[in-house]
Amino acid sequence: MNDFPIFDGHNDTLLRLLHDPEDMEGLFFSETAKGHIDLPRARRGNFCGGFFAAFTPNSDYDAEPEKYLTKNGYDIPLPPPINQMSALNYTNTLAANLFKLESVSNGTLKVVKNAAELEHCLNSNVIAAIFHMEGAEAIDEEFNALHILYQAGLRSLGIVWSRPNKYGHGVPFRYPATPDIGDGLTKAGKSLVRECNELGIMIDTTHLNERGFWDVANLSDAPIVATHSNVHAICPISRNLTDKQLQAIKESNGVVGINYAVNMIRADGQFGTAISLDEIVHHIAYIAEQFGIEHVALGSDFDGTTVPDSMKDVTGLPNLMNKLRLHGFSDKELQKIAHGNWIRVLKNTWKD
Repeated sequence: MNDFPIFDGHNDTLLRLLHDPEDMEGLFFSETAKGHIDLPRARRGNFCGGFFAAFTPNSDYDAEPEKYLTKNGYDIPLPPPINQMSALNYTNTLAANLFKLESVSNGTLKVVKNAAELEHCLNSNVIAAIFHMEGAEAIDEEFNALHILYQAGLRSLGIVWSRPNKYGHGVPFRYPATPDIGDGLTKAGKSLVRECNELGIMIDTTHLNERGFWDVANLSDAPIVATHSNVHAICPISRNLTDKQLQAIKESNGVVGINYAVNMIRADGQFGTAISLDEIVHHIAYIAEQFGIEHVALGSDFDGTTVPDSMKDVTGLPNLMNKLRLHGFSDKELQKIAHGNWIRVLKNTWKD
């Protein structure tokens, strides 16, 4: 590791490993050409850990964006809601796989449940994994599953993944568009925010529509976080954050993890991958310069999206840090972007 171990706001590596017919342990602990993250490549990329998402996909959802492209942009339809028990079973499988990886890692990977464990991992060259849920479909309205999953290690929860659920409404993949699409949190969603605050589970506003975002901002007593979102003023896709939202994140002492999805960083919202890492730097610099260096971090969406060819996979992270240095960020600022801001927010959110 160099002086800038990189803690990342979001990956879908558990989902990729589950869907691959090859041995899960072999795919993660040996270097392969598959996906974006395995342990050897993570070491080369100074990746020290991140939020490992448990996401339940729709089994028959076809989201090929090329089908929906027009000269004016695109509007990719969302899949229907999924039921709670199916989502809970899927979540349990992904969580179990994360703990299996930890158990056979020989101390190279740890599922962290508090800030002290996270800092210890960063200082000990151990990959720190946070158990995160992307979409709250697995949670019953009595919150029994939430409490059980918390005891198992859940420390971060995204209320929605774009498709609607009983707690709130997400944004479609629409360009150009604002995130002001649809209703805010439901009554159950507002109760979920309060319950997460009580437990000390970080609430992720990524994928949530704007009215839902403001409901979280008005209800939550924790920093506002978007683990893998970008700047709407640069790329006006519905998934990105407006300046007003970014200001609210600043005022809460929260943070945005910048997503590497090409259609969320390119000003034209297109899906071409032949772009420079400067496109990612542009979003980071915008938040740092307009709202403060304390409120921007990294949130790759590795293994869950298409990243620039110039990034390729987790081994491209040192090149991004070099680009940020060339842009003018100091070593102190780079440390905040790489991991310091995440540690601060988690210390101010978690309660154990």
